[in-house]
Amino acid sequence: MDLFSAQAIKDVRERQAKWEEKELAAALKSRPEEKSVYETECGIPLKRIYTAADIADIPASDLGFPGSYPFTRGAYPTMYRGRPWTIRQVAGFGNPEATNQRYKYMIQTGQTGLSTDFDLPTLLGLDSDDPMAYGEVGRVGVAIDTMDDVDRLFDGIDLEKISVSLTINPSAWVIYSMFVAVAEERGCDLHKLTGTLQADPLKEYVAQKEWIYPVRPAVRLMRDLIMHSAKATPKINPISLSGYHLSDVGGNALQEIAFIMAFTIAYCEEVVDAGMDIDDFAPRLSFFFISQQDFFEQICKFRAARRVYAKIMSERFNAKKPESMRLRVHVQTAAMSLTKVEHQNNLMRTTIQALGAVLAGCQSMHTNGLDEAFAIPTEEAMKLAIRTQQIIRDEINVTSVIDPLGGSYFIERLTKDMENEIWKVLEEVNERGGAIKLVEEGWFQQKLADSAYATFRKIDTGEKISVGVNRYVDEESRAAEVAIHPYDEHCTQLQIERLKSVRANRDGNRVQHLLKELVEQARSDDVNLLPKTIELVKARATLGEICSALQDVWGSYTEPMIV
Repeated sequence: MDLFSAQAIKDVRERQAKWEEKELAAALKSRPEEKSVYETECGIPLKRIYTAADIADIPASDLGFPGSYPFTRGAYPTMYRGRPWTIRQVAGFGNPEATNQRYKYMIQTGQTGLSTDFDLPTLLGLDSDDPMAYGEVGRVGVAIDTMDDVDRLFDGIDLEKISVSLTINPSAWVIYSMFVAVAEERGCDLHKLTGTLQADPLKEYVAQKEWIYPVRPAVRLMRDLIMHSAKATPKINPISLSGYHLSDVGGNALQEIAFIMAFTIAYCEEVVDAGMDIDDFAPRLSFFFISQQDFFEQICKFRAARRVYAKIMSERFNAKKPESMRLRVHVQTAAMSLTKVEHQNNLMRTTIQALGAVLAGCQSMHTNGLDEAFAIPTEEAMKLAIRTQQIIRDEINVTSVIDPLGGSYFIERLTKDMENEIWKVLEEVNERGGAIKLVEEGWFQQKLADSAYATFRKIDTGEKISVGVNRYVDEESRAAEVAIHPYDEHCTQLQIERLKSVRANRDGNRVQHLLKELVEQARSDDVNLLPKTIELVKARATLGEICSALQDVWGSYTEPMIV
């Protein structure tokens, strides 16, 4: 059944035509509009007004109700009435003890879930004493070399009671193994552990550019992680498909959703082909998207994403459980929108982006610190970021009604337009041979590069406005002197000393034996590598040793040329 009768739509169109002929024509004659063309950030044309006629072709079933297929109006029936979104501010710097102290500060301030950034050597599978790690240990995240470091990271924190997110990708299966090993040593019930690993390899090759192995072995590790965790730690999300990073390198809202949905299809096909039913793992797939500057486009982006995902799971993979079709989203406000000039403006940018994420129905959120354009946020900046979410949640009464913008002519039309464009991209990916093949060929990378170039041209010409930077510029304003978070120069030496101690006190022969077994297993695509990896970390093998052993089997990755 359509939302409006044919006669009602005809009447609306007739009245709009009369309005355009009289009131609108007179207004345009006396004062022309500022631009000849209006569109969203991703290029969808915008009409000056939307009416019932604009949504006449949208079936009422596409809207549905919160918590039911196709989930356009929200992932859960009660949404924030039943449970607020999780405030999950990311932390990670220096050695594990430093990050642990930041965790405890943020929990005291009101954070309800933990999120961890790892340093570049950890992400790339390097130990802190590797020559390639010099100068990067603990700089942009916490340094992790062994499971003892993970134990220090969560010292005094009950892993059964707080949700833990781990922003880790190429070496995700090793960090997961360390996390599980620590939980087992503490006597935790693995079935009570909750949290998320980012662990999205395909987006690394097209956006974040952190990799260890070629594309297909990386996807195999993702498959192994999904299949192992589904049984061993059923409340941990083994992957957070990360559109955020696609946007961060210049991708638009349509590319963010469409490309990530293409990657989702690829991972699901790998796991299903390995013998696992879609309903046995899809409920633990999670997503990480950005909340960017185009307010209404972003709200519609999330609504369209829920609908597309539900249809993919139902129609392509024949999922039966509602949980398999329910897209759950962690959101971060847009770090790339933050400026050093007049950096206080970042508070307003972040607040508006956070409000958009709430109106769009996110499940958890990180709000950026106002000083994040300079360095890792200070504690004061993180407290303000948490307070931003608390004010939205508790002071302005936007959480009382589910999907409060639902039914808006504009919102529903734009949601449908974005959904249609997403399906077009997915059809093209399918016709070209699928996501894995196109990542290897550089197709996604080229599309993102083209989008980034178009965006930078708009910034250079002033078409895309950044207040205080290329519009309303205060010539006397300069990048402020901000007290930024300091880097611990002693972090590297401390981690090196710990590595020496671990290697001196462990059973070295056992570690070498287990590494050889891991290598042999890696030669067969049918063996899940997680059990052996967990054995290795318990034997105190280091992250670098494990990752290096598999590189000897699979080799390394060479990026295709992008013009």
